[in-house]
Amino acid sequence: MTTSSPETMAAAELALPPGAEPVARSNWQLFRRRFFRHKLAVLSIIVLFFLILVCFGASWLAPFPKNQTNLLITPGGPSAKHWFGTNEVGQDLLTQVMYGGQISLKIGLAVAFFSTVVGVVVGAMAGFYGGWIDQGLSRGTDLFLIVPELAILGVAIQRLGRSDNSFIIVLAALGWMYVARVVRGQVLSIKQKEFVEAARASGASGTRIVVRHILPNCIGPIMVNATLAIAAAVIAESTLTYLGLGLQPPATSWGILLNQAESAVTETSKFYLVFFPGAFLVLTVLAVNFLGDGLRDAFDPQSEHGSK
Repeated sequence: MTTSSPETMAAAELALPPGAEPVARSNWQLFRRRFFRHKLAVLSIIVLFFLILVCFGASWLAPFPKNQTNLLITPGGPSAKHWFGTNEVGQDLLTQVMYGGQISLKIGLAVAFFSTVVGVVVGAMAGFYGGWIDQGLSRGTDLFLIVPELAILGVAIQRLGRSDNSFIIVLAALGWMYVARVVRGQVLSIKQKEFVEAARASGASGTRIVVRHILPNCIGPIMVNATLAIAAAVIAESTLTYLGLGLQPPATSWGILLNQAESAVTETSKFYLVFFPGAFLVLTVLAVNFLGDGLRDAFDPQSEHGSK
């Protein structure tokens, strides 16, 4: 009597019944399958959706009006009426955190969008056309990369004004280089493939080849870098504002709330003034980073989660 090895038994279990054909799956179905296997990425989408809903729906969801002060209220920690407590001027901290997220998330999303668009255009042109175009764009990208970002940000914000739109313009102008370098490398590799040569032989224009054939194959690295740009922009805004170089009241952002609570760091009884804005900031950055990990694994069939 012969015994079957575990490998043979596993192969038999996976064998298709007679007459059955394997089910063909589209790239989108494969991507979705791999992505939903990344539990932290799925959880991150839920968290980000919740944060966006709560912050941008603050006009309807916040328990108190924005920047409402009540000097008759004694500053205190979390309670049944004020879940996150109140600050020195009687403002409800939960309300301020919700409204503060509007500016912080707006800056992060807008910077990610504009820096990604610019980076994709520059990187695709440099990688596809090569020659003096590649040399010029690559040297310009390297020049921007060596610029000390925080110093330039501080000076530029002082000149352009301390508004959220100024932050978006400056951060996008300083953040496109990373996407450009990634896209350039991808385009240099993909443009040598057979399907690109076939498109070129069929008479397709350079723009059509890039847009229809090359960039769709670069979507993975582009999306991952876009998510990282969100986290970087949110951190940059909060850092500059905390240092006093960014937004100023009556505007409200998580960085402003941390700046206003600076004196509470050494006072245990007022630690909640730092904890809640900081927790929302950290939660956003972690969720965006885990989402980026999930997208990277989903777009890469050879990744750990994609191969399981």
